[in-house]
Amino acid sequence: MKRIVFLYALFFLTLSKISFGKQRPNILFVFIDDMGYGDLACYGNIIHETPNIDRLASEGIRFTQFYVNAPICSPSRVAVTTGQYPCRWGISSFINDHQSNVKRGMKDFLSMEAPSLARNLKDAGYYTAHIGKWHMGGGRDVGDVPYIAEYGFDESVTQFEGIGERYLATYETLNLKDSTRNLEKMSAALGKGDIHWIKREDCTETYVARAIEAIKHAQESGKPFYINLWPDDVHTPSEPPRELRGDGGRQDLYSGVMKEMDCQLERIFSLVRSNPDLRENTLIILTSDNGPAKNVGYPGVLSGHKGNLYEGGIREPLIIWGPSLIAQDQIGNTNSTTVIAGMDLPPSIIQIAGAKMFGNEYFDGLDMSQCMLGFETVKRNQPIMWQRPAGITKMDRNKDNPDLAIREGDYKLLINIDGSNPELYNIVLDETESTNIVEKYPEIVSKMKKKVLDWYAQMPQVINEDN
Repeated sequence: MKRIVFLYALFFLTLSKISFGKQRPNILFVFIDDMGYGDLACYGNIIHETPNIDRLASEGIRFTQFYVNAPICSPSRVAVTTGQYPCRWGISSFINDHQSNVKRGMKDFLSMEAPSLARNLKDAGYYTAHIGKWHMGGGRDVGDVPYIAEYGFDESVTQFEGIGERYLATYETLNLKDSTRNLEKMSAALGKGDIHWIKREDCTETYVARAIEAIKHAQESGKPFYINLWPDDVHTPSEPPRELRGDGGRQDLYSGVMKEMDCQLERIFSLVRSNPDLRENTLIILTSDNGPAKNVGYPGVLSGHKGNLYEGGIREPLIIWGPSLIAQDQIGNTNSTTVIAGMDLPPSIIQIAGAKMFGNEYFDGLDMSQCMLGFETVKRNQPIMWQRPAGITKMDRNKDNPDLAIREGDYKLLINIDGSNPELYNIVLDETESTNIVEKYPEIVSKMKKKVLDWYAQMPQVINEDN
């Protein structure tokens, strides 16, 4: 009897070692700035050259129904950091100078009480690093904010919209008295971290180099890594290297920045591919924070752009790469069925990493890890809702930029907070949002309208109706 008990114990101990001894995956999260849904060649662009990101897509899974949680930078970044709607934390628009933030009812920085994916992963034994744009506190005239490291990062480096070590850009092509914009000068005056000055064209190269260093630091520590590589390309001002500036026009400069960014990202992609340990155990997630600036980037066939709630402002490319981590039969495939949101990334990554939530945490986002890895293709069972960024004008498409939007199933409703001007689209059949079918489906409109207005009423952030 004792021998049987011993054998059972040995059996379960062996299972335990197999289960818990498995190496946890490294995660590299590439979050591009202001890139449109149609800016990548693998998403239909015939002008920009992005062969390295395209290769990543051909070796991974490409998603066509991925939404960020705001059509502008700061709240979108809050969502992928916290797993929650950003307006819960008083950040519904871009963080600006203190007076502008107060006027728009905006917080100066993300509260330290908010969830932070990096904290969860660091607690689980990950080496964590944030490299690149932050824009969740710090910059302009606001210096009394937490350091980025305090959100759970072992190391960090950023640009003028954050606190801590940072790289500030000088410019050659802008009409300035000297090579420095006031935004960079204001950041330098804040102090609070080592400051390096570099040419704007060298920023992404520098961030990629620092991310590669962070991988080495993680390897030296014997830990898996979670790294945010968040370049501030392709956000304007566009200033690529001289040989990529073309005729100096807006579109040539933008295409040059796209090409240079793609080239620099390949350095870290190649590092991961060429190292067997990294290749077999690293997941790369690539997307962008919001739609393109109007008349600069390309939203593809989608209507709208940065700052509004039409598809072009909130739908983004999503590429997941990981040769040994994703379903083998899905490599090179496109998922056009599963609707995923930016706020889904934290709970999904926590699941993939084998980490855990803290006792006081909850997520608005869903665990979509099995869909992201290609093991499931399911339709989303909860709606996604948005509000117009505070301070972003309503006078936009057809003299109206709706206040609120909700995507549920195949349908998307846009509406103002007073219930006026509803627009209903079957996004699956009409992704260009060309045919308003509000009169055809009054029951769907009524149900979706109630859900989004009830959601808005529960949120602490209020849109300024006079904008």
